[in-house]
Amino acid sequence: MTFSERRKVVRQRPNDMERGLNATQLATLRGLEHFGWELKFVRRPLFQPPVAVVFDPDRSHYAVLDQDGSLDEHPTLKLRH
Repeated sequence: MTFSERRKVVRQRPNDMERGLNATQLATLRGLEHFGWELKFVRRPLFQPPVAVVFDPDRSHYAVLDQDGSLDEHPTLKLRH
């Protein structure tokens, strides 16, 4: 019996991801982009503010942009590999 993957990969355009960020998060993101950091994805948990996840240029470290625009380099966020 074979199973086919039903989950579809939906790629968001960067503008779509940035739409969920507030002005202070966007300002921090613009500063980080000058150093090669990249907005990878935005989690949108139900009834909670969006969680913006950025990766460093080497893709070896990630951080979360908090609602106040600060960078949380040691988040408790669990990522799948």
